[in-house]
Amino acid sequence: MDGDADVARAAGLMAEPARAKVLMALADGRALPASLLASEAGVSPPTVSAHLHKLLDGGLVTVERSGRHRYYKLAGPEVAAAVEALARIAKPQPITSLRQSTRAAALREARTCYDHLAGRLGVSLLEGLVRRDALRRTDGGKGSERRPDDPLAQQLPDGPYALGPKAPEVFADLGVDLSAQLTRRPLLRFCVDWSEQRHHLAGQLGSAVTEAFLARGWLRRRKGQRAVDLTESGREALAGLL
Repeated sequence: MDGDADVARAAGLMAEPARAKVLMALADGRALPASLLASEAGVSPPTVSAHLHKLLDGGLVTVERSGRHRYYKLAGPEVAAAVEALARIAKPQPITSLRQSTRAAALREARTCYDHLAGRLGVSLLEGLVRRDALRRTDGGKGSERRPDDPLAQQLPDGPYALGPKAPEVFADLGVDLSAQLTRRPLLRFCVDWSEQRHHLAGQLGSAVTEAFLARGWLRRRKGQRAVDLTESGREALAGLL
């Protein structure tokens, strides 16, 4: 027979500030790599690894392997409910430095994945292309949603999309001439975005779109970072086009 629930142990795991930030970062249900969780928690990779080991041992997180990489997520919705319950009764922390607006948050918002767009912006772009019939799902799925068997953070060998009936028109509006994209590189490739856990556009077409956005001033690179910024003109243009 089991005794009473060990509330003190679970509470102790959540009580350490870095571990609390890790749990908050995972509270939306996504699986994230240790490197990103280290940035979110403001600690070194070895330190976050030690914290993750304790959270795994305590049953608060699980780990999923994808090739050589490991992705961590909450052990279940009950853990997320506990984190949210604490967040509702906790006083907000004061913002005391720019560091709290982390590079990790910028990477999740918009970044380059090799030479194409990723993050929320990359996923939103793909959603808009499907909505405008520039691309179509070939598997009955919706928008950019990940299929159950898609590997995390990897390029898909069989992305479930094809050019749609309005592809020439829509891509021309985005600054890309489809007829000029005939290279040895595959036109259509797709990745499972590691921060959003949904698909984003890769391949020659993904690269061409990114270059067009940069040339038009819709996108701006951050010096020395993979993170990019959607400019105000880019936001207005894409809101109208997609």
